[in-house]
Order: sequence, then structure tokens, then C-alpha cells
Amino acid sequence: MQQPDARKKTINPSAYNALADALAVIFWNKPPFGRYLRGMLQNHSELLAQLDLVTATKRETAGHLVGLLRANEARYLDLTVALMLDIADMDRFPNLEQQPDRAERVAVAEVAVAELKRWTGKQQEAIKEHEAHAAAIAESVRKSQEVRAFNNDHEALKECFLQLHSAVNPHQRGIDFEGFINKLFGLYDLEPRASYILEHEQIDGDFTFETDHYVLEAKWWKKAIGRPLLDIFKANIERKGKNTLGLYISMSGFSEDALAVYSYSTPFITMEGGDFMAVLDQRIRLDDLIARKKRHASQTGHCHLPVDKIFADPK
Repeated sequence: MQQPDARKKTINPSAYNALADALAVIFWNKPPFGRYLRGMLQNHSELLAQLDLVTATKRETAGHLVGLLRANEARYLDLTVALMLDIADMDRFPNLEQQPDRAERVAVAEVAVAELKRWTGKQQEAIKEHEAHAAAIAESVRKSQEVRAFNNDHEALKECFLQLHSAVNPHQRGIDFEGFINKLFGLYDLEPRASYILEHEQIDGDFTFETDHYVLEAKWWKKAIGRPLLDIFKANIERKGKNTLGLYISMSGFSEDALAVYSYSTPFITMEGGDFMAVLDQRIRLDDLIARKKRHASQTGHCHLPVDKIFADPK
């Protein structure tokens, strides 16, 4: 005997239209729009592969995605419902609030979200048809909200980082830079600790990654960091425990002679301004970046691995 179709309830075409309209206006800039879709579709790479998140407009991308969802409703009903519920629940639009004409942009988004919410209310029968999937939907919504909060924190830190570039007081910028680093590393659960003073020694901070403890040194100077400062840093690390490594951050980079000395044996890795921009643009996660740099140092003995080389060889 043929079993009844558990997915017989369908979503009203107007609800799909409301989803497309809302999705197109809740972000103004493409990068956060793309990050939101990657987060929501992280378990559906086959959909992401069909979306043009670079050259197509947001409205074109939103329409294309909704078209794909509607064309295969039985397969993507849970995802569609999760998208609808997540967007309908939005009451803040951080990316729109950063725009010069934010009042107008936010008003448009609020109208579109309200219309989607009206349709999600009407679609309760289709949603209830999937009560067996309610836990999965709730988990998807929870994860998408976490992704959204993570992305919002990233945007705020990127804005802070860009403001540091225009700071006129070098001393204050150094203090603010330490605070920025703590927030960024905290976002990735690296357990950062602010600067502290030991006997005969000041530490800019430290953090934990995997099973290792890292001593942190951070400089925002005009000139590149030379060998003498790296030698001092190396000595500081070696006075710590056996599982202690180091991360030396220099916004102005490192001199050739310094990198040459630490190209065959090193207890530390390095970061520069380009590394931070790659992380803040979410082209690479901070923890993945550190893992690649650490692996490179372990395999080659070299302290330095620019992020561009990681992108060129993503293995």
C-alpha cells in the first residue's frame, strides 16, 4: 500500500515572492549579503554553486535562489522555511544602519520583512506538516542567528581596524590595537589575555590555540621589525613552558635580515596587516590562518607565511 506523501503541503507562491523581496533588501553591501547566504546554505553547496555572489545584483541572486528552492520544493522545504523564519524574525539591520541613507533603507527592509512575516503566519499548515523536522529547523535557525551575530561582530571589528589606520596618536593607537586584537581573538574562542607585566618583562598578551600556549607581541610602527626585536621575542618564548610558542604581529612587516635568520628554525609565527584584512573580509578564518602558519613553521622552520601564499596554495 502506497504511503501518503508526507510533503504534500506546499508554500504559497506569494510567500516565495515575499522571501525574494526581503532577501534582496535586508543588506545593502554584497559582502555581508554573501556571508549570510553562505551561512544559511552551508549544508547545500549545490545551491551555492549555482549562485553568482560577485557580479549579479542582490535582487538577481535572491530571485535565482528562490527560484531554485521553489523548483525543488520537496527537497528544500526545510531550508525554505528556515530562511523565511530567520528573516521574518529580524528586527535590526546593522549593514543598512551603516549607510548614509540608512533611514530610507531600513524602512524598506522593515516593510519587506513585515510582509514576509505575514506570509509565514499564513503558511503554518505547511510548516506544521514538517513537525518531524522541527528540531532540525530550529537548529538551522539557531545556527543562522549565530552566523549573523558572528558576521556582525566581524563587520564592527573591521570598521574598528580601518579607523585605527587613520589614528593620529601612535601611543593611543597602540593601546587600541591591543584591545582590537583581544576582541578578534576572543571572537574565535582563542582565550586571549590582555597585556601584563612579569619581572623584567612586559607581555603584550597571550592566547591558547589547540594544545599550545602563545605569547603575543604586537607592533604598529612605521618601520619594519628587525632582527634584534625578534631575537628578544625568541628569548622571551624560550623562558616559558615547553608548549609555548609565539605570535609576532607587525603592521609594518619585517626586515629581510630578520626573516632570513628565522627561516630555518623558529619558535614563533608572524602576522602582518594583510593577514588581518583577509580575516576581517572573511576570506579566511583566523584559526585556520594560524593553523596554516604553524604548520608551515613546523614543516619548513620559517616563521613567515604571507596570506597571499596560502591563497595561492590552499592545501
